[in-house]
Amino acid sequence: MTARLKETSIELEVPFRHVDMMGVVWHGHYYAYFEQARTELLRACNLDAGDLIGARFVFFVIESKCRYAHPLYYGDRIRVTAWLKDIQHRIHIAYEIRNLTHENRSARGHTILATTDLEKNLLLETPDAIRRRLLA
Repeated sequence: MTARLKETSIELEVPFRHVDMMGVVWHGHYYAYFEQARTELLRACNLDAGDLIGARFVFFVIESKCRYAHPLYYGDRIRVTAWLKDIQHRIHIAYEIRNLTHENRSARGHTILATTDLEKNLLLETPDAIRRRLLA
């Protein structure tokens, strides 16, 4: 298992609007849950849109993956954990969704973020200013 450089978790309740006619969460909503946890992780590093990001750099997702294990249902309580796996050349964030209601893992996944400057030039290494915040 790879070391987790920094980690955060959020807890949510699955809303009715996220389920289909069978009461199962539509697969695309898992990415929204990942995004909520990623936002909290980056905010904890002072890398929200109004901080260093937006003023000097832009992040964009270049890869995403979700591996589903058990479905989520309306009203389930879930914990979404996000952690940094690698930050050298891109920012690799891994995720796990645990269903607290049914006590199982519902999904694992990741997103990989690339960094550009404000002129949209791809940066081949994560800038030191960002790395320092991620490791603080």
